[in-house]
Amino acid sequence: MSTFIETIVAVAAESPKGMTTGEPHKPVRRPWADVIRNARGGAAELVASGLRPGDAVAILGAELSQTVHAAVSVWLAGGSTTMLHEPGHRANPEAWQTSTLHALRTVDASLVLLGRPYEAVAELLRARGHDARLIEELERPDADFAFTPVDVGEDAPILLQLTSGSTSEPKAARMTHGNLMANLRDFTRARDFGRPDDVMVSWVPLFHDMGMVGCFIGSLVSGMELVAVTPLEFMQYPGIWQELIHRHRGTITAAPNFAYLLMARQLAAAEPGSLDLSCVRIMGNGGEPIDPDGMRALEAAGARFGLDPRVLAPVYGAAENGVLITMSAEGEGVVVDAIDAAALEKERRAVPADPDAPPTEVRRFTLLGYVLPSVDLRIVGEKGEILGEREVGAIQLRGSSVTDAYSTEDGVVSSRTADGWLDMGDDGYLVGDRLVVCGRRKDVIIMGGRNIFPTDIERSATAVEGVRAGNVIAVRVAEDGVGGIHKEGFAVLAESRQHADPAAAERIREAVAARVLSDVGVRPARVVVLPPATLPKTSSGKLRRSAALNLL
Repeated sequence: MSTFIETIVAVAAESPKGMTTGEPHKPVRRPWADVIRNARGGAAELVASGLRPGDAVAILGAELSQTVHAAVSVWLAGGSTTMLHEPGHRANPEAWQTSTLHALRTVDASLVLLGRPYEAVAELLRARGHDARLIEELERPDADFAFTPVDVGEDAPILLQLTSGSTSEPKAARMTHGNLMANLRDFTRARDFGRPDDVMVSWVPLFHDMGMVGCFIGSLVSGMELVAVTPLEFMQYPGIWQELIHRHRGTITAAPNFAYLLMARQLAAAEPGSLDLSCVRIMGNGGEPIDPDGMRALEAAGARFGLDPRVLAPVYGAAENGVLITMSAEGEGVVVDAIDAAALEKERRAVPADPDAPPTEVRRFTLLGYVLPSVDLRIVGEKGEILGEREVGAIQLRGSSVTDAYSTEDGVVSSRTADGWLDMGDDGYLVGDRLVVCGRRKDVIIMGGRNIFPTDIERSATAVEGVRAGNVIAVRVAEDGVGGIHKEGFAVLAESRQHADPAAAERIREAVAARVLSDVGVRPARVVVLPPATLPKTSSGKLRRSAALNLL
């Protein structure tokens, strides 16, 4: 039996901790012992109905108690899981149907388990040749709760984690039991998950590696209390996050950067004494570029409520490594590296600079912590040479926690280069043993011999009054130069609640162009002001720059 299965069974048998769902209206707490007991019954039903070791099972549901039950049942039955993305309330039904069917082909799902409120999707799936069942069929009161988990090895797949699709066609990272357990050991030991008073608070979706591995499975293997709400509940009322931390004395939480920008705004407007966040010891921030100014704003706003700035923990992660690749040290907080803009953009070197220098002369990046023990990480130049400290190049990984393969519609393909390394598609550099990520390689904007990362432009535009924070995209475009010669430029697309006011929209366009020129030293070819919720994003909230071109 795999170490992962042995661990969750043993921890559940010994730990009094559990999982609370249904906040804030109908909270229900289930001890981990009950979660595993009920999943034994679900696994017995799956095996009896023909599920074989290694089979891929896709899961779609909105109720956390159901989706968690389905996932653990599949694992105890020897299968692997893929959490399907729920349709957002603005999603095009036909587009969601197409992407869901594409995902099922990508992972070659032998079964789809459907929870509330998606039971009616079963008919559609069966018409397309997919075996579909309701999760409630795995919740029988007469199930075999003494079922012995199916014996699978460390090389068996356990998670086929769909990549976000922010930069390419979606595929699924194939995580084995061994890969997953190596990553879990790394990050739970690095920050001592599972202390007696530890409580994880999460709203991050289970179809995202941060939500599934970092928050749910990390709590399960650590025997730690977990309080979880759905992403929909968070988006409808983002304040629920800090309120649950306050109410349940949450010590650990994690989210992408945009959520911390929202938290900073809400804390700045909250009544003094209404919250106590002094209980927090880890606030993991990853999944998208981290805004140093946004983190400083959170530090300032959180101080009134006892939030220690040292608990902010920037990280770097990916589904290809379970979840975390790096982890900030305890008590380190947010550390910003100020580097010379010209050296970065023209020479691909991260030369330390005066942080108070004019904006056009300095770029500021957040250090993302130390590489975890199961990962080897290197920075590689354009000719394949291994680069040294503060030299900018491609981030590549290998190690026991790193996936060997992707699932695609064309079958299983290797994720590694010929010499065994996985290229992450990100450019970055090392500062001693700590990692800095500059941005996605394919998104770099080349102008006048400068390699400009779009995040620098986006942060500058976000500072303009009327622009929605975290809702700006800079994309490469071709523009006409002297003599009709095409040259590369860029456009800025910014969301604003003032988009319908022609005078306000024009003011924002002019202000964004001027601010970007002032901060980055280049002028956008176009600035487009859009209504809220217009910019394309992945299901986990990442901006989709390539898809944004369709809005121009």
